Amino acid sequence: MIASNSGAPEVVAAHDFLQLNGTDHVEFYVGNAKQAAHFYKTAFGFQDLAYAGPETGVRDRASYVLQQGKIRLIFTTALRSEGPIAEHVKKHGDGVKILALSVDDAYGAFEETTSRGAKVYMEPTTLMDDNGEVKMCGIYTYGETVHLFVERKDYKGVFMPGFVEYKTNYHPDSTGLQYIDHCVGNVDWNRMIPVVEWYEKIMGFTNILSFDDKQINTEYSALMSKVMSNGNGYVKFPINEPAEGKKKSQVEEYLEFYEGEGVQHIAVATKDIVTTVRAMKARGVEFLPAPPGAYYDELSARVGKIDEDIAPLRELGILVDRDEEGYLLQIFTKPVEDRPTLFFEIIQRKGAKSFGAGNFKALFEAIEREQALRGNL
Repeated sequence: MIASNSGAPEVVAAHDFLQLNGTDHVEFYVGNAKQAAHFYKTAFGFQDLAYAGPETGVRDRASYVLQQGKIRLIFTTALRSEGPIAEHVKKHGDGVKILALSVDDAYGAFEETTSRGAKVYMEPTTLMDDNGEVKMCGIYTYGETVHLFVERKDYKGVFMPGFVEYKTNYHPDSTGLQYIDHCVGNVDWNRMIPVVEWYEKIMGFTNILSFDDKQINTEYSALMSKVMSNGNGYVKFPINEPAEGKKKSQVEEYLEFYEGEGVQHIAVATKDIVTTVRAMKARGVEFLPAPPGAYYDELSARVGKIDEDIAPLRELGILVDRDEEGYLLQIFTKPVEDRPTLFFEIIQRKGAKSFGAGNFKALFEAIEREQALRGNL
């Protein structure tokens, strides 16, 4: 199951030519950014941070930046029916366009990746205002998804030049979300290996875990997945590909309705998953149905002793899995828009570094029940 160079530090160090500090922000292209921002404030507990639009001199778009813990989300909408933002939303619906990565040297990151063959999205650019400067550049990854490299060590403003502080009178409480744990991409048939090789060559990532269709399957469908990680482990991108099954897999459903490859889900971490999920459910966030009662009846035998009481986990439908390092708790929302594409994972790690392989069957059977209701299984 493990395909990793982590046992050979000299190999990882040789490939880790990109010094990534983590995720800087995730930008969504959406049909109505004002309403999307309100939803994520209300349902997920994000807070106002910054805004750019006509009032700040931007003529083609409006962007709202929200923050919770170390997570920054941007919701951007087109102000006209033509242009790349409107075309992206028309084709894909609301979805992730940019996975921005924090670096100490954006121009160096551009040179390292483009010299290895990366397709350019944004040439090296320096944005400046009275609060300092932000350097950025970008490359394309799978589908129309983009990685921006953001260097902000010389900037003291609220977000970056071109944005102003965003304030409203609506300040819902945080739900306890802390940081982005990983972001999962869905790619087309026979595309997982080329994308994995792209991350190895262009970004210096390592394949730390691999799952095939014998491990990720149900009676009806299957998929394959490889987890890519940078050298320090701050950035992880699992890549999913469909596999042959009796019926349509969740990845096939995503590719059909997103009309291409893209970000399937964003995993966000919390220190108290029970409190976080209770708060989110009270605010209207819909999660996948809980697994059958037998899952919790057998939980202690399967994962051993855990700190949490099983009763609230059963009540909320939270899954548990253990690896050699510890255990994790996780739960998945239903798609957060009408197209069955993007969803979120809430995860709490208690030492575990894996991704819940022991929960795959229960999780994918729950997804299939939702697919069947939509008529897409």
